[in-house]
Amino acid sequence: MFDHAKYILMKEVNVRELKKMIDAKDDFQLIDVRELREHDYCNIGGELIPMGQVFQNVDRIDKNKKVVIYCRSGNRSANVIRALEQHFNLNNLYNLKGGILDWAEEIDPSIPKY
Repeated sequence: MFDHAKYILMKEVNVRELKKMIDAKDDFQLIDVRELREHDYCNIGGELIPMGQVFQNVDRIDKNKKVVIYCRSGNRSANVIRALEQHFNLNNLYNLKGGILDWAEEIDPSIPKY
């Protein structure tokens, strides 16, 4: 049987949209799913919940407001979002398209690329 739910487009925000949300002090949660060493090297203020620890920390993810999840390039965060949507039926999750690499490229060139 064809599972249509798998093919629903993931909600995304780009780095310019995220910057506007931050500047406007919108009420949302920003989560970084990279590893501690990556977060320590550079970050954009997200709460660190490494990819491998997300399921054990799902209670830290707000269910009542927009949650933007990011990683280095947007791939790990997309995988985390798919898993959370599938296993916990969350529908308030947004992937940061291009991750911290796009942030460094378009918003803050002082953020090191790695």
